[in-house]
Amino acid sequence: MSVVIDRRSLLAAGGAAALVPWLPAWAQPISSGLPTVGGSDIHLKIAHRMLTVDGKTSHAIGINGTIPGPLVRLKEGTDARIHVTNALPDEDSSIHWHGLILPFHMDGVPGISFPGIAPGATFTYEFPVKQSGTYWYHSHSGLQEQMGHYGPLVIDPAGTDPVAYDREHVIVLSDHSPLHPHVIFKKLKQMGGYFNHQKQTLAGLLAGKDQPLKDRMAWGAMRMDPTDISDVTGAAYTYLVNGLGPDDNWTGLFRPGERVRLRIINASAMTTFNVRIPGLKMEVVQADGLNVRPVEVGEFQIAVAETYDVVVTPGDGAYSLIAESSDRSGMARATLAPRAGMTAPVPPLRQRPLATMQDMGMGGMDHGAMGHGGETMKHSMRDMSLAPAVKDTPTVQSISPMPVDRTGDPGQGLDGEPDVLTYRDLVALDRNPDTRTPSRQLQIHLTGNMERYMWAFDGVKMNEVKAPIPFTEGERVRVTLVNDTMMTHPIHLHGHFFELVTGKGDHAPRKHTVNVQPGGKVTFDLTADAPGDWAFHCHLLYHMHAGMMQVVTVRPAGEAA
Repeated sequence: MSVVIDRRSLLAAGGAAALVPWLPAWAQPISSGLPTVGGSDIHLKIAHRMLTVDGKTSHAIGINGTIPGPLVRLKEGTDARIHVTNALPDEDSSIHWHGLILPFHMDGVPGISFPGIAPGATFTYEFPVKQSGTYWYHSHSGLQEQMGHYGPLVIDPAGTDPVAYDREHVIVLSDHSPLHPHVIFKKLKQMGGYFNHQKQTLAGLLAGKDQPLKDRMAWGAMRMDPTDISDVTGAAYTYLVNGLGPDDNWTGLFRPGERVRLRIINASAMTTFNVRIPGLKMEVVQADGLNVRPVEVGEFQIAVAETYDVVVTPGDGAYSLIAESSDRSGMARATLAPRAGMTAPVPPLRQRPLATMQDMGMGGMDHGAMGHGGETMKHSMRDMSLAPAVKDTPTVQSISPMPVDRTGDPGQGLDGEPDVLTYRDLVALDRNPDTRTPSRQLQIHLTGNMERYMWAFDGVKMNEVKAPIPFTEGERVRVTLVNDTMMTHPIHLHGHFFELVTGKGDHAPRKHTVNVQPGGKVTFDLTADAPGDWAFHCHLLYHMHAGMMQVVTVRPAGEAA
């Protein structure tokens, strides 16, 4: 899907811009692609449809007949009124406005903020638009998000945009499978590594490409597999750009020398992408919808539900936009070109990464610290399982003995790659709105059991939670997430932004989703300024479905949760 902003053409077109008065003149869509909707009343319809990807057709769910759904374009300072009709014949649906600050009953999470949208019914979302930037929307009902129920959302600033650019493209990354999402989940419950077809082999051992035999034996003793980087892989997925597969080759046009803004959204269900454009540097100007000081990079990792805006200045030639899955089992691919029909070389998939001792929460320990057959590590985990914050349940397979702050790491598989973005490179463009010292601290463990495919916070699955996580309205809390598993977890808090504690003072980067690396920890400061009940969960769809979700409740002082 493409929305192209070309100021020169619009100036030449004269009064054509008046045809869509709710958009500023520079933001008129003038190229083909998915439709853009906006204005004072927006209508969206959720319905079944078929989707053809790289010549293969399968069942899906679309919005207004497209996958992704149409670009919803809003304006900061206005009021949004969005009518959503559920045309699915036999199941409820919903839309969650990911990253938007709005009243909790408009957040779109069935069972938490509203009942959901029944078959044949229409629900009207109404809320003031208090922010600008790149966001997205998706279902929070069942596993519909995996089937295509998602779309981009862009909010134009009320004033001058600090990012200078001549043209824009919206890039929606996603993963699609012909398998029904409930079938995928069933297979994961039967065997957590069901879709991992990149396991270590005897040939890899002999060729020196895989781990030495003693390390393999140690991992085996722990009943864990260092090749388990992603739960669902390219064995089940085709990776999409704006609903198109690699062979379909979505193409975004530009004029050589223009500053092209790419609004990149990871709308996938389960896939972390490593994004690069061979031959072009990218200037990161926005993260999760909020402006950051520009930082030039050659590559960045984008977790599920994150957004990054980058500006590129291409020359007179075609460029491949590569979004490689973090486990290197496949890639999404698109082309940026000055003329339609042009292509650029597509690099081969890089060698798949292997989990390390640091990914297992062993800090900087070397392989020898594991001892014979991994005994040292097993004992460490057994001792740490007594940690009071984590429940002694089957959901807790292991505890990270020495978790470390990994916000300075580029992400799994990217060590040694040049100019890779890390969270510590991000600095907010504007001063943080709340710079108070937190009045209390909260630690939450991310726990799981890959063999049984169980995921939770502090060992407690969503259906076992006795009470929500309480906050008092207006309080400032320092939250530390500790990842006790060997998988990454993109953690999303609805209705709020938080400041990552990475040493940037009153210009700490503000995000609504943070990726916690395996065996790592992330600390953020949160101002609980949005009254109501809010979902708090891992944005890996099947992790959330398996229990890694709770409710945060924000109540006025003195009011019981």
